[in-house]
Amino acid sequence: MSTSADTVSMGGGNNSPSIRAKVQAFGGFLTNMVLPNIGAFIAWGLLTALFIPSGWMPNEEFAKIVGPAINFLLPLLLAITGGRMVGGQRGAVMGAIGAIGLIVGADIPMFLGAMVIGPLGGLIIKKFDGLLENRIPAGFEMIVNNFSLGILGFLLMLVSFEFIGPVIEAANNGITVAIEALVATGLLPLLSLINEPAKVLFLNNVIDQGIYYPLGMQAAAEQGKSIYFTVASNPGPGLGLLLAFTFFGGKTSKRTAPGAMIIHFLGGIHELYFPYVLMKPLTIVGMIGGGMTGIAVFELFDAGLVAGPSPGSIFAYLGLTPKGSFIGIIAGVLAAAGVTFLITSLILKMDKNTEETEEENLNESIEKSKAMKQEGKEVSAASEQHTTQIEKISFACDAGAGSSAMGATAFRKKLHKKGIEGIEVKHYRIEDVPEDANIVVVHKDLLDRAKIAHSDKEIITIENFLDDPNLHGLLERLENVSK
Repeated sequence: MSTSADTVSMGGGNNSPSIRAKVQAFGGFLTNMVLPNIGAFIAWGLLTALFIPSGWMPNEEFAKIVGPAINFLLPLLLAITGGRMVGGQRGAVMGAIGAIGLIVGADIPMFLGAMVIGPLGGLIIKKFDGLLENRIPAGFEMIVNNFSLGILGFLLMLVSFEFIGPVIEAANNGITVAIEALVATGLLPLLSLINEPAKVLFLNNVIDQGIYYPLGMQAAAEQGKSIYFTVASNPGPGLGLLLAFTFFGGKTSKRTAPGAMIIHFLGGIHELYFPYVLMKPLTIVGMIGGGMTGIAVFELFDAGLVAGPSPGSIFAYLGLTPKGSFIGIIAGVLAAAGVTFLITSLILKMDKNTEETEEENLNESIEKSKAMKQEGKEVSAASEQHTTQIEKISFACDAGAGSSAMGATAFRKKLHKKGIEGIEVKHYRIEDVPEDANIVVVHKDLLDRAKIAHSDKEIITIENFLDDPNLHGLLERLENVSK
């Protein structure tokens, strides 16, 4: 937890991303796959908390939804989202096709599998489309696109069912056995040795979204709750840390910590306490102690949540607490806060820093925290840098598959013939045109619809997707710019 320049280097001497930043970017990718679907996970959690036999309002009919939702709905949503992130809409379809092979061939909810097969399906179709780009004769785009997706999806579905699924299920079982061994031996609190430092370094998403959430959903399907949802998301340690800084910190900390504490504990934005730990690295001991205490108390009361709390707010905790776990959940949060408060208070009282030094360190730590978070974003967004030049042209139509596909193919070939490189030309349904598109080309009858969806973009109207005066004008314009 050193705060030396080396620790927070933005890529090292050769300007390459650090390993931490790459892991952080991977965690961000997992988060972006999970977060859009959190509402569905919460809906399933509420369904479980209310209607299973041990729930608040047992209902045999409604409880019939629980199994299909966790086995089919949630993994498919993850796979579709992951596929779309990598390969757009075709990637989403490919991910769903591959995921159904995993789901049918497995005896457990395939969350981990869906988070693998979704992006893999998207990558496969993206690479395939890249190989065929500029090679499909105009007018044959739809048949090639539909059959390529169908054939590749069919193959991925079979491979997923026969090979990928069993491998992922074995890996999932291995992780489950390892975690359950910690539970059986009473050593589950030791996970805080990993969780708390990982949070401060913005690496917690890898652990939370990649391991704890899938395992938690699997356990919740069987028991109606899971402690795994609490091991890294407990807002108690952060509350205790910020309370300690409020009472025993320097002048700057006393002024800023209360506001951060409210947003952290009630709003669930944990990263607000990270700069305080970075400013005084020894306080990570308090965070670990609090985290371990919280987990131990949750275990003692056999408490758990029905779904992953996102964000990690006390409101989310209470909203996802099932019948019989309220005392344990509240006790675990408060105990974690209390232990962290005591340890951190002792550390702060022993600190000899002057007010000026503390203010300088806090400001520096805030900047370091921002820099570490930004470094991961830069890695994941390295391919999304844009300039004022025209880089992306989107041909759009009603369905995004017929005339627009033919028009995009023909226009790409014209660009290639003119020697104009570096411009991406793709076809979309009007509402699916990406935000970073520079120009949208649509039939004149669809202009009003295009304006509603993309009022901030340049829109070119045409009457013929293959040969139109406005397309000639656009081609000449691009040719002049490229000279």
